[in-house]
Amino acid sequence: MFRQLFNLTDRVALVTGGSKGIGKAIARALAEAGAHVAISARHADELKEAAAEISAGLGVRVETFVADMAKREDSDRLASWVLSTFGRVDVLFNNAGSNQPQTLAETTDDSWDHIFELNVTSCMRLARALAPQMVERRWGRIIHLSSVMALASNSGRGCYSGTKAALIGMARAHALELGPYGVTVNCLAPGPVATDLPMSVLNDEQKRKFSERTAVKRWGQTVDMVGPAMLLATDAGAFMTGTVIVADGGMLCRTFD
Repeated sequence: MFRQLFNLTDRVALVTGGSKGIGKAIARALAEAGAHVAISARHADELKEAAAEISAGLGVRVETFVADMAKREDSDRLASWVLSTFGRVDVLFNNAGSNQPQTLAETTDDSWDHIFELNVTSCMRLARALAPQMVERRWGRIIHLSSVMALASNSGRGCYSGTKAALIGMARAHALELGPYGVTVNCLAPGPVATDLPMSVLNDEQKRKFSERTAVKRWGQTVDMVGPAMLLATDAGAFMTGTVIVADGGMLCRTFD
């Protein structure tokens, strides 16, 4: 029973931002579970290398598509391409996202619009394009990568926290709409995970403080996100929808310290 619950043999998964970090780790796990996988990112060379790693030793198909999820036309092209290439999508993992730390006074319209297009609008557009064929087959999994920053925040993270909180609200509404048709919609909210994004925007002191605020006293690794993601992507999570799995090393346990 256990193996069957996590079995994705011959299903098709799309992972945005799948060339590195959490996206690549999840894509590999989906492939190991038997799914054929499509990954998208902005750089063809990184996609090619990631595809080789994801498919290594497995008898599954892994295809790549160059797309910038901050551009609406790219989201639309990606949806059309994956359906024409595979004929279906069973699992959508909206992973692509970014952060531009700015205080309220420093926030520009351009940066605000860019982050919302990338972190929220692209997720909605892909879900909107791919959900109907999931509904037809009465099985589908839509997973948005939210963040612990949707549930707590820091100075200068208003835009980022806003986008990640928006994903949770969107997932809850769409879960109600799609649930009767066997399609679940959930969010995964990581805490501090050592990927390129936080490593590039945080200084050494900020990195240390994030680590210290977790109960486990360390940064998470991409593999720490695999278990929660696979629960949401398979039959093992069939009764979970409209919810958020927080994988933050116990960061939110802390109040005053």
